Amino acid sequence: MSVADTLNDLLAPLNHQLFLLGQDAVTTAELLGFATGAVCVWLCVRASSWNFPVGIANNLFFLVLFWGARLYADAALQVVFLLLAAHGWLRWLRGGDRRSRRPMGHASPAGLLVLLALLVPATWALTVILTRAHDSAPFWDALTTALSLAAQWLLNAKQVENWYFWIAADLVYIPLYAAKDLVLTAVVYVLFLGLCGVGLRSWLRELAAARPAAVAGVPA
Repeated sequence: MSVADTLNDLLAPLNHQLFLLGQDAVTTAELLGFATGAVCVWLCVRASSWNFPVGIANNLFFLVLFWGARLYADAALQVVFLLLAAHGWLRWLRGGDRRSRRPMGHASPAGLLVLLALLVPATWALTVILTRAHDSAPFWDALTTALSLAAQWLLNAKQVENWYFWIAADLVYIPLYAAKDLVLTAVVYVLFLGLCGVGLRSWLRELAAARPAAVAGVPA
């Protein structure tokens, strides 16, 4: 038996069709991706470091789903996210002073400018690569990949601006997945978009509350 056959046998339970939602044949991987994704974003809203291990599980489920849908950048992105999640988890737990928990903060203007400047060449390069790889939506797949990587980088640094990048990515993800007949996944990203708004407001409130405490010398 070949490696490919063995891999297909291992993934068969995750690719099992559970039910139809419109034209979307919802699989176990898509349903589990829905559940773990929602929990992961909610934990991010709560600024809990547990978002990272839950996110790793989400990456694995969506890797299976996106590869089957020929969204190759999204599939490869899950591998990158898995590695970034491990990095972010360690950074949140040991990235503060004297290896303490990392505090919430803002990205520097220079850092944001660098990320924004990198979005254009990153999207262009990925579009070229994905077009040659016969990806089903090369430009939009490349754009969401670039936005998501920037968002994850800011999330790993526990910087509130990560929410703006996630919101921008979700606004593209929703019609992209709907067009691919991944209806449940599109619905998930509508939920994610709403949670991003809640997360942005929650983090801004927490930062605002921490400023007076820091000025008064009280631990936040």
